[in-house]
Amino acid sequence: MVSAQLIQVAVFLAAAAIAAPLGRSVRMGAVLGYLAAGVIIGPYVLGPLYALNDVGAVLHFGEFGVVMLLFVIGLELRPVRLWALRSAIFGLGTAQLVATSFVLAAIGVALGIATAQALFIGLALSLSSTAFALQVLEEKGELTTRHGRLAFSVLLFQDLAAIPLIALVPLFALGGAEHTMDVRSAVLAIVTILGVIAVGRFLLSRLYRIVAATGVREAMTASALLTVVGVALVMEAAGLSAALGAFIAGALLADSEYRHQIEADIAPFEGLLLAVFFIAVGMSIDLGVLLAKPVALVAIVVGLVVIKATILYLLGRRWGLPSGPARRLGLVISQGGEFAFVLFAAGALEGVIDRPMANFLTLAVTLSMAATPVLLLIDDAVNRALMPAPPEYEMPPGGDQHVIIAGFGRFGQIVARVLRARQIPFTALDSSVEQVDFVKKFGAQIYYGDAGRLDILRAAGTDKARAFVLAIDHVESSLRVAEMVRAHFPELPIYARARDRTHVHRLMDLGVTVIERETFLAALELTKDLLRGLGLKEAEVRRLTDTFKRLDEKRLFDDYQYYTDLEKVRANALTQAVELEELFARDVEDLPDEDGVPVTERAVERVTAQERDG
Repeated sequence: MVSAQLIQVAVFLAAAAIAAPLGRSVRMGAVLGYLAAGVIIGPYVLGPLYALNDVGAVLHFGEFGVVMLLFVIGLELRPVRLWALRSAIFGLGTAQLVATSFVLAAIGVALGIATAQALFIGLALSLSSTAFALQVLEEKGELTTRHGRLAFSVLLFQDLAAIPLIALVPLFALGGAEHTMDVRSAVLAIVTILGVIAVGRFLLSRLYRIVAATGVREAMTASALLTVVGVALVMEAAGLSAALGAFIAGALLADSEYRHQIEADIAPFEGLLLAVFFIAVGMSIDLGVLLAKPVALVAIVVGLVVIKATILYLLGRRWGLPSGPARRLGLVISQGGEFAFVLFAAGALEGVIDRPMANFLTLAVTLSMAATPVLLLIDDAVNRALMPAPPEYEMPPGGDQHVIIAGFGRFGQIVARVLRARQIPFTALDSSVEQVDFVKKFGAQIYYGDAGRLDILRAAGTDKARAFVLAIDHVESSLRVAEMVRAHFPELPIYARARDRTHVHRLMDLGVTVIERETFLAALELTKDLLRGLGLKEAEVRRLTDTFKRLDEKRLFDDYQYYTDLEKVRANALTQAVELEELFARDVEDLPDEDGVPVTERAVERVTAQERDG
């Protein structure tokens, strides 16, 4: 007879294994995938088929994933990082949380909700989805933009604010008097928190140092889990939030040399338990609410998104963002967040709100998250429709005995500055309107044009040029320009920039011979500085790096003969990591020893001597 519990475990693992990849493949995110999976395997759909009888117990077990999440958040919040982002985190973050909570709470009171309940709901709904928003920003390449960094700062502050909010849920309860702490409880809470801080500050790092010295990986993982479980037990015994204790413990280890190891050990457990939590939240959603109150549900979702987006847009403008990026900031974190699920579940448990309201608000947050990708797609479409057509390419004046630079980014600008200092004439071309407009502000002679077009090359006097510098970053565009120049100006020498070894080989296919990899020389110079810092003599530093450079360049050209051979590629498994491993393995053999003799040659001498003596 198959155990019912084992069947349930199998169902949960299958849901977790399928939901995240499927959710990401349709660009709705892992969290929404877990929620959808929870609805499907929940009591309203498939639950009766495998004897599901206690969603509450599953939810309670999954909450330990939230505890681990907060421990990891604490690990990542290094004081230096917080200080660097202090203005955006504590300025913009505070303004967003206060303004959004106040507006939402005021609307709740106007609708007849009790003040304590309205404030609790406003605070919960003011939080956005860190995992969801950061994933969307990363997918769209906007995480490093200014509005992306401001969004990250707001989300970071919300994560910080969620900790005390979770801890203070009982104070919002309808029967708040029952949860009022007496002096003894307050003293116990303070002593417990101070005790956790003291233990974390003075003992945890020493404990991990002892465990690490044993070299037993499993012991390190067990220690990391014990830290989280132990702190959770202590905090709950004192009547405090386990999540708050986990966050404190994580923050105390943020500067530890074992931080990355601890985070790596915790990550699989955190991810799986969070999946269980979100699946359990999905299971607890009452689908009857969607059918019973569809208009009210749509109204609260639209209202939530509009209010949060508007407040964030205004704050973004106040922080110096242009209209477009400020609108983007508002849309990308206009949804409700994962911590709202935690707060509503805790609020229902503590009696702050009743279960039907918690289910209704949880469903509203879920739908607001689902709306975010759609809103961003609409914003993209609007931006494309309103974007003015790019101007016609400029026809640069023809030159004589000059240098043509195709691509005027960081690489091309360095070449141009040296040429200008030596008063060697050049014509620079770039196909980015923004780059051309920006560089022209600083007095550079650059023209807006596609160097892959023959008419623009002829107008730039390519037939009379002394040299052609190919400094384009994009690989395919670079190859297209190189092919055009080689076809129509075969006598013109090309000096090319390459991103990697494959790019070098493809340029060689086109007859380009003078090629520099963009990071190779910089990496060698840094290595020289490193070796000097490690105490090596200057002569040895130069000998090592010069030999490595010579060997690497020789291998680069030797490998050219078979780089398109698929069987050879498969045989050698030339992924980047394997390629580096092969290079370093060969370097050990070919680099000279202290006497300047290659290691392999020295080894042959030793074997020969041993045979002669024997």
